Amino acid sequence: MVDPTSTTGPEATGANGAQGAKTHFTKAMEEAMAGAHALAGECKDKFSQTKDELGGEAKTRSDDARDKASAFAEDAKVRASEYAVEGKARTSAAIISLSKVIDDNTATIDDKVGVKYGDYARTASQSMKDAATKLDEKSFEELGEDARTFVRESPGLAVGMAVAAGYVLGKLFTRAK
Repeated sequence: MVDPTSTTGPEATGANGAQGAKTHFTKAMEEAMAGAHALAGECKDKFSQTKDELGGEAKTRSDDARDKASAFAEDAKVRASEYAVEGKARTSAAIISLSKVIDDNTATIDDKVGVKYGDYARTASQSMKDAATKLDEKSFEELGEDARTFVRESPGLAVGMAVAAGYVLGKLFTRAK
């Protein structure tokens, strides 16, 4: 027996067949869209999870780098302080040794140029010894504050000294080449 609702044969291409194909196509599209939405949701979840993992790893590495940089900075401060103390001691010793050279030569200055100039040399030598003693006694914080005070009180002289020091250093380095 033949099923009267069967869509096989010449009637299948009629209005009922077109409607059935349309319904079938619509269902297939809905299923495809539902699958795409589900896939998009899974991808979004995986992306969010991966993003969180990478964010955590980046935070950890950033913290590690910050810790290492802080340790390096502290080490640099300690070393710089040690070198500064050593430099201050060497500078003081150099000033004292120059003062001794001047003291040793004051008799020659007295004989060749005159006692008046020998007294100038002795005064200069004593001033250098006093400056070396002050340098030894003061901390770097006190020396820095003294420098700031000097610059505030006489900025023109400070700029002039900086220019002169720069000129001398420039001449020293250009001769070295």
